[in-house]
Amino acid sequence: MFRCFPTNYVWDLSVNLSIEMGGRMGEIAEMCAPLTEAAKAPDAEGTRAFRESWERMADRLCGLAEDDLVRGRTLSASGKLMRAANYMIIAERMQAHGSDGRLALYRRHLATFYQALALGGTGAHRVEIPYAGKHLAAIFVPAEGASGPQPLLVQVNGFDSTKEMRLMAQLPGFLARRGIASLVLDQPGTGEALRLQDIVARHDAEHWATPVYEWLASRPDVDAARIGMEGVSLGGYYAPRAVAFEPRYACGVSWGANHDWRDVQKRRLERDGDFPVPHYWAHACWVFGAKDVDDFMQKAEHMHLDGVLDRIRVPFLVTHGKHDTQIPLKWAHRTYEQLVNSPRRELVIFDERTGGVMHSSVDNSGPALDCISDFVAECLGGRTS
Repeated sequence: MFRCFPTNYVWDLSVNLSIEMGGRMGEIAEMCAPLTEAAKAPDAEGTRAFRESWERMADRLCGLAEDDLVRGRTLSASGKLMRAANYMIIAERMQAHGSDGRLALYRRHLATFYQALALGGTGAHRVEIPYAGKHLAAIFVPAEGASGPQPLLVQVNGFDSTKEMRLMAQLPGFLARRGIASLVLDQPGTGEALRLQDIVARHDAEHWATPVYEWLASRPDVDAARIGMEGVSLGGYYAPRAVAFEPRYACGVSWGANHDWRDVQKRRLERDGDFPVPHYWAHACWVFGAKDVDDFMQKAEHMHLDGVLDRIRVPFLVTHGKHDTQIPLKWAHRTYEQLVNSPRRELVIFDERTGGVMHSSVDNSGPALDCISDFVAECLGGRTS
């Protein structure tokens, strides 16, 4: 893992996320250079400085993109705007819930991202799926060279990621080249669902996974018999739960085996294990609509996969970083061991030889991207060569 702030894992996690989402090292180095002391400050003071530095770079890139547009260079403009959107969302997710300007920055990030997406000409576009009287927003990414109904992988967020981050983190592109479409989803408790619609997280992922499946199955460009689901980080709990209780999903992937998230929370109360975001407990209460930490811990009691995984009767891949400091490696083995009825269960531990040893391979996502996209292509009828 690249360590820019050796005393602050949370900040370095954000930096590594940005790198894996396509950030440029020169730009990242410039943004981080003035933040050495701020990284040692309390959350509110430090994250405010982080935001100011990263937003300045985003402003510069937006200005450079305007220069490109004046000259008709839309592809170059798209690239700069996408990096600006990257830096905006990294800065946004570091801020406390309700902090001044956070929502405005999120809305600006969305506007910048979708301008970049439209200029890029990939065919990827935002969609809305009816849910509980509201909707869940997602990004539909078609397979390359698709004709007729496409196999598709639904991709869900972790505790603090968003669909835009996940698109920038490249898995949809890897899948598209293998003939697999993607639906990158802001499920309850993440992204637009949380920030713009107040749809909070819930342990029973099938509550939203079933309407998502049915919406996809109704589309003429999607093959209803070849829809899988993958989840990263906390999504490593949601995806197997969804596949277990919605048997029409054709395969599943945990990118980080979050088998017993209730245990992880108990460890964090004891300051054991690394946190993913600043202001952690306030963020957790926001995500789950809890009135306080005690209420959140009661909700977290449901967040485990014991007694669930024997329901899965489709291929399932479990991946984990050997040196994950957020989710202990033992939970990857527990998930794999309990997939007793999967016709094809695989466990891949990323180690020093492969790279990608940290949480959800944030230190080097290349090995995980190859592994996951190849497994999904083999299971859903895509291509690996």
